[in-house]
This record gives sequence, structure tokens and C-alpha cells, in this order.
Amino acid sequence: MSSRPLKLAIIAGEPSGDLLGADLIASLHEHYGAVELIGVGGEAMAAQGLKSLFDYHDLSIVGVGQIVAQLPKLLSHLRKASRAVIAARPDVLVIIDSPEFTHRVARRARATLPDLPIINYVCPTVWAWKPERAPRMRAYVDHVLSIFPFEAEVVERLGGPPLTYVGHRLATDASLLAAASHQRSRRALTVSPEEPVSQEPLCLIMPGSRSGELKRLLPDFSETAHVLAERMPGVRFQIPTLPRLEDKVRAGVAEWTVPVRVTTSAEEKVEAFAQADVALAASGTVLLELALVGVPCVSAYRVDPLSMLIAHRITAWTAALPNFIADYPLINEYMAQMIRPPLIARRLERLLHESAERHEMLQGFDIVREKMTVDKPPADIAAAVVAELISPATTGSS
Repeated sequence: MSSRPLKLAIIAGEPSGDLLGADLIASLHEHYGAVELIGVGGEAMAAQGLKSLFDYHDLSIVGVGQIVAQLPKLLSHLRKASRAVIAARPDVLVIIDSPEFTHRVARRARATLPDLPIINYVCPTVWAWKPERAPRMRAYVDHVLSIFPFEAEVVERLGGPPLTYVGHRLATDASLLAAASHQRSRRALTVSPEEPVSQEPLCLIMPGSRSGELKRLLPDFSETAHVLAERMPGVRFQIPTLPRLEDKVRAGVAEWTVPVRVTTSAEEKVEAFAQADVALAASGTVLLELALVGVPCVSAYRVDPLSMLIAHRITAWTAALPNFIADYPLINEYMAQMIRPPLIARRLERLLHESAERHEMLQGFDIVREKMTVDKPPADIAAAVVAELISPATTGSS
């Protein structure tokens, strides 16, 4: 236990990072007692006592086009966050995801406070593009906390900072574990080969968590749902989304030719995952959630036009996290001009039957769950690394 509060600077720019930060703060509370917080975060970290320097949703942007449009605001936030961290002279700085922003804060902090321990929670996707970032990070990041099991080998090979795989919070999420258990029970029910898994199967539509994603993907997903409903008349559709996106989603589905249920609560999302037979999802963390629960899925994604101009710099062989973790093409992906709704609908139809494709995908999801397993809660492993990097003399701990 420390003789004074641990002073923690922490910056997250995504809802997923906000949850990681909140879990880490809670674990550090157990280790150090009181923790004094400064930084940027959302509702989850606010519940742990953080007063965010600004609305962290301003950092949740995707694509070159959005970055250019929001540049003045981002630069203002960068100055504010950097100055606040430097003025606070914290015991440690933890940056979580959103590397285009958080790494700039880290570099400025390192230049002024060279002895400040800096930890990067969530490894930048050096395995997907710009691998030269890995060795550059050594100048301003002391340790990386990785949430994917394949990253340690990649970062070491590229000459990046020391890295610890702490596990992913989704792999230990109680609600997802319960949904996965329910899905396994459903899988145990006997269905004849090549028969539909249900007379009224549930297809989840997951078009992303950002306004730009909704705008780009909902038309394709609408056409896909229409084709699938024609081929399987009993299929039901549900879109689990976020409260802040509800109006945009409802406006986007108003002209759909098939009925679709829109839900916004976390409880309804978990229940939908437990009952779903298949999903059509934007590329992102949701694919990992679906894999961990055991919902066969197809992925589709479109980026903004400016991002397409630099697409050739992407070195990754896949954009689907379960594919990376399994190390083979487990989930079918349809990107940009390769998106063909009639083709996607037919793939979903195969997954809605007791087919070899469905069984192979579910077996692959079992591999993903096994590889993601860690022996402690990820936040506890992360907190232990933070504690090791902080000098006892700095925090007054005994």
C-alpha cells in the first residue's frame, strides 16, 4: 500500500479503451489504494473517478477524410492533453489505443519528462500497416500491454518495446461467457445435415459503431438482408446498436424492404448474441465478440475515399481479428468493391444451415477462445506490469 495516492495519467480515445482503462484503474485501486487521476476517457473511467479533459468521442474517428475535417479540434485537444499531463508530473502515463493521438501526447511528455514511465495499453497494429512504428516506439514507450496473443512475436521481430500479453477483457466478460454457454447448448441440439438451423433463424446486422460506417455500410446490408429474406423467408433481423446512434440507425433502416428490430441496451445485445444464428458485421472488435460467443458470421467493410488512396500500404492479410488469432481465413471478408450483397446473402444462407461451412467456423471459434485464454483477469496482469515499472520510491509504496 502506498503512503500517498498513485498519480496516474491515462488517455483513451475509444469506448473499448475506456473500458480497459476503467478495469485497470479498479485493479490499481486494489494495489495502491487511492489513485489520483488525470487524463481523457469516457463513462466507464468517469465511474472510477476520472474527470476527462474533453469529450473523448472527439477522438473516435476513422479514415483520413475524418481526420482532415477534425484536424483543428484534434490539435487543440492534443495541446490540452499534453500540457495537462506534463503539468501534473504523474507517476506513470498509460496511453490506450488511438495511436495517432495518444502517441503524440506520449512523445511530448517524454521530451519534457524523460524519466516518466510510459505504458502503451493495446499494441498499435504494426502487424497490419506501418511496421516501422514498432522500433520508433522504443523512444517514448517503455512497455506495451498487448491484448492479442499473436502480437508478442511480431513486435519482437520488428524491434519494438518490451511487450506483455495481458489477454482481452472480452475473453473474461461474464455476460459474453454466459451467451457462449447458451450457444453451446443450442449447438448440442440435433439438426439433420444441410437442414436450416431454425425455421425462424435470427440474423444480426452489425454495421459499426461510427456514423461514417453506418452511412457506408447500411445500404449494402439492406440489400443483403433483402436477398437473404427472399431465399429464407423465415429469417429475422436485429440490429444491436448504441444509444447515441439509434436515430441514425432507425433513419437508415426506415426504407428497408424487410422488418428489422433495432435495440440499444447492452443487455439486449448480449441476449441477441445468445440467440443469434448468424451475423453480418462490419470489420472490428465485434467480430471477436461474435467468435468468442460462437455466432457464425460474415464481415464486410468500406472505408472513406481518402483512406482508399493509402490502402496499398496495408500489409495485413486479413482485417478480421479472429482470422489473425486462428492464423487462417476463418471468417469470409468482403471489402470495398468486392462487396456483392447477393454473394454475401448466399454465404449467410450456407451458415444458416447445418453445413460443413458452419461447423468449420464454429470449430475455428473454439481455437480462438483457447488462444485468448489467460490465467488472470487482464486488468490484474496489466496492473502488475504498471506496478513493476513504477519505482517504489516514486509512489512511496512499501
